[in-house]
Amino acid sequence: MSQKRSLLAVVDGMPTSDGAGVSLLRVVGTPQIDYLDPFLMLDEFKNDDPGAYVAGFPEHPHRGFETVSYMKQGAMKHRDSAGNEGIIHDGGVQWMTAGRGIIHSEMPQQTEGLLWGYQLWVNLPAAHKMTAPRYQDIQTDDIPEVITDELHVRIMAGNYAGVEGASQTLWPVEYMDIMAKPHAVMAHDIPDGHNVMVFVYDGEMTVGDKVIRPHQLGIFEQSGSLEMVAGETGAGCLLMAGKPIGEPVAKMGPFVMNTEAELRQAVMDFRAGKFA
Repeated sequence: MSQKRSLLAVVDGMPTSDGAGVSLLRVVGTPQIDYLDPFLMLDEFKNDDPGAYVAGFPEHPHRGFETVSYMKQGAMKHRDSAGNEGIIHDGGVQWMTAGRGIIHSEMPQQTEGLLWGYQLWVNLPAAHKMTAPRYQDIQTDDIPEVITDELHVRIMAGNYAGVEGASQTLWPVEYMDIMAKPHAVMAHDIPDGHNVMVFVYDGEMTVGDKVIRPHQLGIFEQSGSLEMVAGETGAGCLLMAGKPIGEPVAKMGPFVMNTEAELRQAVMDFRAGKFA
């Protein structure tokens, strides 16, 4: 039996706002955890007050990485400067590769009810940072699932129990939504050397003698198999794992490159109208 991964740290999300004033919980991209290679940012937006989300995320640019929007509940419309447009509903994913540059907007398609979703930023290595922009619109029925008596696993990217995820990725990453019944054991083999983080959005997950509670992120060591046990009421969590890129990270708002000079070039290109 392979060694189990230890839980190195548990961190709380930080309330903030983004876009046109959308209230959200920032989980990665905070003073506590700047990034976990290759993941640059993770936000949760969950609100049943339209005033906190209806203004959405109007047009803004990106370069050098990928944005992944996952809707648990509600509807969001994506539109970008490459001519892509689509609406994802409960359980759908928008996987956008900004690459060399794109301008996009993400706007809620509702004025009442609960809007609940996540945005994950996935870095790209230097070899892919200036790739052509790409957009994957993945509806809920197109996301493979593994359902057992104890677990319901939705596979947005990666491989679980021999089932391949829905997204085509430019870098080895896994992204899954795990819903576990009380005391269920979730075991998963992840290559040694990969970074692993788990965000619990409901219930609790226990790893050894440590507990990840709602709105907390657990960060694991880089070797061994992953094993978690759901709490008394079960658990819901996002599992993200990826091979570290291991390159310098230079960030300036919506641009993520390797050097400060590349960031300055990104700003100049954007101002010159050179994004898709």
